[in-house]
Amino acid sequence: MSITKDKFKEISQEEDSVVQTVDWKRNLLITWFGCFLTGASFSLVMPFLPLYIEELGVKSTTQATFYSGLAFAATTLASALIAPVWGRLADLHGRKVMMVRASAFMTLTIGGLGFVPNVWILLFLRLLNGIFSGYTPNATALIASQVPRSKSGYALGTLATGYTAGALIGPLIGGGLAQMVGMREVFYITGALLLIVTLLTVFFVQEDFEPVEKSQLLSTKEILSRIPNRQILYGLFVTSMILQIATQSIEPFVTLYVRYLSPNLPNLVFFSGVIVSCVGFSSLMSSSALGKLGDRIGNHRLILIGLFWTLAVYLPMSMIHSALMLGILRFLLGFGTGALMPSVNSLLSKITPREGISRIFAYNQTFSNLGMVVGSLVGSAVAGAFSFRAAIVVTTGFIVVNLIWSLINFRKYLGKRSLIEK
Repeated sequence: MSITKDKFKEISQEEDSVVQTVDWKRNLLITWFGCFLTGASFSLVMPFLPLYIEELGVKSTTQATFYSGLAFAATTLASALIAPVWGRLADLHGRKVMMVRASAFMTLTIGGLGFVPNVWILLFLRLLNGIFSGYTPNATALIASQVPRSKSGYALGTLATGYTAGALIGPLIGGGLAQMVGMREVFYITGALLLIVTLLTVFFVQEDFEPVEKSQLLSTKEILSRIPNRQILYGLFVTSMILQIATQSIEPFVTLYVRYLSPNLPNLVFFSGVIVSCVGFSSLMSSSALGKLGDRIGNHRLILIGLFWTLAVYLPMSMIHSALMLGILRFLLGFGTGALMPSVNSLLSKITPREGISRIFAYNQTFSNLGMVVGSLVGSAVAGAFSFRAAIVVTTGFIVVNLIWSLINFRKYLGKRSLIEK
């Protein structure tokens, strides 16, 4: 089922009249900064978290590693599970208030990590950080509801780079700051920056939203019933998850893999951090331009191109014999990420009824977070049981499945520029 051109024109004119009441470009700038810091706050502790846990009194290296993994999993899983709840509240009360709520609590939970006396308080704050997260999906829903449809790929592509680049570059930033100013000070600095995000969101982000009575709020079932092709929706969710699996699966063993490929490489930890962050840098460079390309050629086509590119770049990582080649391939992988992120978000905004857009983006965030967890678990488990190369091959299998499913989903639309055109 597709929307007719007349109906599409009517919807677009309706949306443009909403856009004129707010400055979506200013909103985009502020929310990008907030999404970047949100992504970074999740991951910047990873290079030094085991060392920080040892400083809190855990003397066993094995235990410190275990608690470090638990702290990461607690934040990510809590965020994945609670995201739909915050999405429903955003559809009731607005996205801006949910963004302020999320950034204010992150200010306390991230900044508070610098004051913790033991590992149990650290784990508790990491759990709270996940529970009260939600800045990124609500920022995405806010921009999606305001930007003109013709620019949605560009705007959502730009915004999507924020969280992903923050999450991928975060370890490099965190490791560098910890060396320069100390581990506890990293949390103080991050907390202060998140406070700035909170204040910027309160005073400068604009939203023209009328609160909805609870009795008038559409149920999730009703929202899904208004989406013409739910198979495409579920396919987009899976694409978001597998994108994170592909970028995160190598992280648990990247330092060991780099040492295996280049045994005599100096500054091993630093170069490993650079290799992890390469994806973030290239996706940051490319997402806005690729988002504009998606607006021109069709986001569904760009998703297929991005998946083909990701597959072509990812599999060779299992065959290389130098850390330099791994870094180059990780950098090239970011261009696939830069094509997929804006296209997924743009399509979600186009096929979702406006009354339920916050919940749909919240569910998409749930799948993304689950992908981060699954990627780390699959990567470490396969690498431990078999080899580093086997872990990369297994992750490639996820990409192949996603590509085949997407080809099936989009086969009827390959001759059209958009899913919503006749």
